[in-house]
Amino acid sequence: MGLGPRLDLRQSQSLVMTPQLQQAIKLLALSNLEIEGFIGEALEANPLLDLGSGSPVPETVELEPGELRRTSLESSPADQLIAEGRADDDRPLDIDPAALDRDRDTGDWSADTGSAPGEGGPGIEDRGEGPETLADHLHAQIGAVTRDPELAFIAHHIAGELDEAGYLVATTGELANELGVGEDEVQQALALVQSLDPTGVGARNLGECLALQAREADRYDPCMAKLLDNLDLLARGELARLKRMCGVDDEDFADMLAELRGYDPKPGLRFSSGGGDPVTPDILVSPRSDGGWDIRLNEATLPRLVINRPYYLELRGSCDDKAARGWLSDKLADANWLIKALDQRAKTILKVAAEVVKQQEGFFLHGVSHLRPLTLRAVAEAIQMHESTVSRVTSNKYLSCPRGTFELKYFFTSGVASADGEGAVSANAVKAAIKSLIDAEDPKAILSDDTLVDLLKERGFELARRTVAKYREAIGLGSSVQRRRQKALAAVR
Repeated sequence: MGLGPRLDLRQSQSLVMTPQLQQAIKLLALSNLEIEGFIGEALEANPLLDLGSGSPVPETVELEPGELRRTSLESSPADQLIAEGRADDDRPLDIDPAALDRDRDTGDWSADTGSAPGEGGPGIEDRGEGPETLADHLHAQIGAVTRDPELAFIAHHIAGELDEAGYLVATTGELANELGVGEDEVQQALALVQSLDPTGVGARNLGECLALQAREADRYDPCMAKLLDNLDLLARGELARLKRMCGVDDEDFADMLAELRGYDPKPGLRFSSGGGDPVTPDILVSPRSDGGWDIRLNEATLPRLVINRPYYLELRGSCDDKAARGWLSDKLADANWLIKALDQRAKTILKVAAEVVKQQEGFFLHGVSHLRPLTLRAVAEAIQMHESTVSRVTSNKYLSCPRGTFELKYFFTSGVASADGEGAVSANAVKAAIKSLIDAEDPKAILSDDTLVDLLKERGFELARRTVAKYREAIGLGSSVQRRRQKALAAVR
């Protein structure tokens, strides 16, 4: 067979993503407030765009008891292209649309896969940007300290209710009514939050904040308790009276005051203040008299774009050359596409939100005790959309309902099959169980991953060995060999 240059004719298919389609996909991940800023930039860049009056969103989605009813939410072929991330020839993409965020400087494709939480890729909880807030710091700890999904959900909610200094302003009774749970359960969740780092968060007043730090330092005795119960006397300078109440001498009293000065009265301030900003909901959910639900977008934060047709006609009449007419045609096409993309974004958000309410209706009716495991994939399959589309829709979105305002991602909790085959349990509960088993292991009998599989099965968790290894590594615990070495060194010291 001879070697040499030759010409071959081959037929192949390739994916071409237009800039407009990439823009439409990116719009899904923006919150309503971010869309408001985006629209402001679009108004400056395109003279044919104008703000319109009236409702900017499609009609309300009505969730009937056991049935989803939509009005005017059927998508046009072009709308479907946007929602599903398809090419211009109406062929489904063979790649994840979440990988279509192209870096304009390098030309490299991003590594974002948009996978569901607990399914081998970064979940929506990993998509945050900017400095870590107090709420972010607490959310990251909660899953590892409790195996109870209901308790974890309440603790997550409490973490979101703290002010920028780390104090809980709402009462436990108010939180119980809001979530539809008992006040005892809220007290347990609050105790969990108060056990987290930084010490002192979750306190309801200064005395409780300092008491938590005193307990952490093992300095909370009856004398310190009396001092913390009477901080008003300390503020007024009545030191002699306060010393008598504490029943200590001058030296001990001076030590107590020095200890007190070393505590942080506002432990939350060491984190970004972003977590203290007021949350504006993107989605509004309200119950109907017949037992169903009305789901709509927050019109107050979502301006409506229209095309200024009189101005377009005026400009078209004054376009004398081909270049000017081409420019005007491009601006008109851009304006039409942007309006269509925003409309499809609204429809897609409503569609996803309606399915979330349908799947988690027990929570909206009865409270957090009826929250069920839910993944992005389950919602995507139910509404026949790509999983990455649902991931984008749930990013940076907040839902307001009679029980309060919640980030959409908190309705998505990955689950694993229970050993008895009935239902599923939270992945966070599995991680907590693994941690408790390893924390309690005998240094002379370190538990292997195979042994952990058997012990977890006894607790009701049906897991493969490599899944146990993945969860173990996710919570920062080493292999059995690494732990044996660490505990051996600790014993020597």
